[in-house]
Amino acid sequence: MLDILVKAGCRAWQVLPLGPTGYGDSPYASSSSFAGNELLIDPRQIPYTSPTELTALNARLPHGGRVDYALVSSRKKDFLFKAAGAFLSLASRSELAQFKGFCEERAWWLDDYSLYRAITDDLGDGRWGLWPQGLRLREQKALEEARKRLSSQIEAYKALQYFFFEQWHGLKSYANSIGLTVIGDVPIFVSAESADAWSEPRLFKIDAKGHLAGLSGVPPDAFSSTGQLWGNPLYSWAEHEKDDFAWWKKRLRSCLALTDVVRIDHFRGFEACWEVSPEETTAINGRWVKGPGIKIFESLKREFGSKLRIIAEDLGVITDEVEALRDQTGFAGMRILQFAFALKDGKLDATNVYLPHNYIQNCVAYTGTHDNNTSRGWFASLDPATQDAVRRYLQCPDHEVVWQMIRALWSSCADLAIIPMQDLAGLGEEARMNLPSTVGSSNWSWRMDEGSIEPWMIERLRSFSELYGRLS
Repeated sequence: MLDILVKAGCRAWQVLPLGPTGYGDSPYASSSSFAGNELLIDPRQIPYTSPTELTALNARLPHGGRVDYALVSSRKKDFLFKAAGAFLSLASRSELAQFKGFCEERAWWLDDYSLYRAITDDLGDGRWGLWPQGLRLREQKALEEARKRLSSQIEAYKALQYFFFEQWHGLKSYANSIGLTVIGDVPIFVSAESADAWSEPRLFKIDAKGHLAGLSGVPPDAFSSTGQLWGNPLYSWAEHEKDDFAWWKKRLRSCLALTDVVRIDHFRGFEACWEVSPEETTAINGRWVKGPGIKIFESLKREFGSKLRIIAEDLGVITDEVEALRDQTGFAGMRILQFAFALKDGKLDATNVYLPHNYIQNCVAYTGTHDNNTSRGWFASLDPATQDAVRRYLQCPDHEVVWQMIRALWSSCADLAIIPMQDLAGLGEEARMNLPSTVGSSNWSWRMDEGSIEPWMIERLRSFSELYGRLS
């Protein structure tokens, strides 16, 4: 796939968060801010795995179409744990030394993560707020007993993380060697069901009994009339400031080791976030609570200098204060072409900031994101008047709309222009990645089938890159 991107003239590849997916199979509800998703491990690259075992696994996994996470998780997890056991028992002295070095270097998060996952498997529930008191409150005696009793499971999780990081670094090295910059994604919040919240409750609005004192979300918007109640724990920013945002520095350092650039999701939350009471069932009733503002980014810039390459996801309810914070940081914001065609008195508003002729250079332009419909599906869903406005702006018939949206981005002054793979393939609503404020089997499960990107698509995208100077 990376070779295809290069042939198409692309210089960057953006990925969703790489952590273990959580509730609703969402990569934005991970069980760790630092671990890798074990399901992404390539079984063929695991040492001491026999061809017979690989063939058996391959026969048990579905191929093509949307991912059935429940099925894949159960079947692949069994294989992965057997493979981890084989590695731990058969690896050479030098291989085990390398593995030990990996574990020691990452012990500050790996020990808690592997213990959290082992306890979750043992109890059948990752909601640590419901665990027995000793484990919930991390009492030393209970933790020591769990480490002893679940030692083999803990070591297996560590081995799987070792496989993930070895394989991912190999993939990233290859991407960089052929001229691709890898763009990662940092969700602003952590999951309530995570090793992060369990191991560092002082950093979050979590009470002494391990219960959340406030929930994250956004008020009613274009995606939902009742808002979006995400349910993540909110940060206790005063605690983060006490140690100069040390946890955030670790988090960014970890992500920048996996990618070259990071997109920070829900950037506006650093200025103020929407806090909802745990008793609420929707996000309608809430309040804006101030975040750390520029202080956190000044601290991060002192730590990382020029290596801190960030894209600010500045979408949603954006105020003057949020725009001022983004401009203070100097980070590139985002422009979504699908947002550009809200009509005013039946006419296109030529001053809309999401129209390509209004872009600034320091931005990243998208046809749509993982939260939007595909561009083909989006256009099909529009009312006739808005469809006509799109045709007139892009100067094209219906069957050319998606490609002319791509052309409009490529010809803009935006430093970076990005399209979802679904738009390159010209797919409709059936290929949508996520519908915000919903949980269902169709979310996050789209999978690109081999052969869905045809040669003419590669050639046409490359011609745009050549024509508009985006090759070098």
